[in-house]
Amino acid sequence: MHTSARNDSPSRLGPARLLGALALLAPAALGAQGSALLLDDPAVKRAMDAMQPLQAWTLDQQASICEIPAPPFKEAQRAEEFRRRLVSFGYANTRIDAEGNVIAELGKGDGPTVLIAGHLDTVFPEGTDVKTTRTSDRVVGPGIGDDCRGLAVVLTLARVLKEQKVEPKGRLLLVGNVGEEGPGNLRGVRHLFTKEFAGKVDYFISVDGAGGGAITSRAVGSHRYTVSFEGPGGHSYGAFGMANPMHAMGRAIANIADIQVPTRPKVTFNVGIVRGGTSVNTITPLAQMEVDMRSESAEELRKVDAQVRAAIDAGVAAEKARWPNSRAGITVKYDTIGIRPTGAQSDDTPLVQTAWKAVQAIGWIPATTASSTDANLPISLGIPAITINGGGRSFGAHGTAEYYQETPDSYKGPQLALLIVTALTGVAR
Repeated sequence: MHTSARNDSPSRLGPARLLGALALLAPAALGAQGSALLLDDPAVKRAMDAMQPLQAWTLDQQASICEIPAPPFKEAQRAEEFRRRLVSFGYANTRIDAEGNVIAELGKGDGPTVLIAGHLDTVFPEGTDVKTTRTSDRVVGPGIGDDCRGLAVVLTLARVLKEQKVEPKGRLLLVGNVGEEGPGNLRGVRHLFTKEFAGKVDYFISVDGAGGGAITSRAVGSHRYTVSFEGPGGHSYGAFGMANPMHAMGRAIANIADIQVPTRPKVTFNVGIVRGGTSVNTITPLAQMEVDMRSESAEELRKVDAQVRAAIDAGVAAEKARWPNSRAGITVKYDTIGIRPTGAQSDDTPLVQTAWKAVQAIGWIPATTASSTDANLPISLGIPAITINGGGRSFGAHGTAEYYQETPDSYKGPQLALLIVTALTGVAR
């Protein structure tokens, strides 16, 4: 399946009429692969119909949860509130695991286990003003789209499943996880898939941000390092002629900028932060830079990593050669900021096909894409995993002026999640 394979999306009918129409078309128009959508199931129909009237409530959940700080490694306050809300919907046994993930469970356990999650953490440091402001259909606030929208979708799904008495035949895990953003290095899902539920999850769905029918089915891996250039340092006049760690770093950056990488598969590199120095007239003893490399291909990621390291070595060598009489050496140290695994799934895999059909069923246009999300970890372990959008639109992610724009059909974000999970878990009779 390709992103351009099907653009014959159903017309924008009401939920009940849309489901009825698609039930007739499903065998011929939607294909045979993937789990069948439960378009005729009375409980699923009730749940679908219940989500549109909750659109304003979903936005309230999104804005209010976003006003609780959740900087990297300090998500506990937001996690406790997320847990409290799930308990209020009837999930009395909702718990917080050893890593800080919030977990609620539903279902008979007689079928596949599906884990659906939004991530609790933001990129913003402690002390950031997280107050939201609302004007008409726009809400402004740090993290309002990434990933307060995902959390709101999970909360809406959890509420509707309980209120409409939709019990999965299999097992559904509703999760707010920690550590998705860069510094967290996927620590939340890493704990879930290697400790808490190791070998027990059949499918993973991440709801990350706002938007429509894009299905993230391929994992963009990343290598991120803090690279330190160290030497004895000295006075800029008195010690002139000494090999300079800052200059070595500059030469290394210039070398990195000249690296050639393929476009298919896409490979990227970036020096995002540089720091160091004590004064304008000091040869600094320490200069540092933070480097990010990304690719869908594990092999290409390894190659560009090697190229960057070679560029750094060449920069240091050039600085030493520039000052042959210098007795000062320069050492280089790498500290890992994060390693995100990469991987891909064919668009023909059952999970991707199921999501594709669900996107069509709600009247959105499906497409598959690659990104770096919580789904990276299970994909790398061979567990079927995707990331979906939560409806509406958001702009300015990772900036303090980030905003979310409500749309008339933003309720379809929770509907999409509902259709996918019920297709995978089944519904108990």
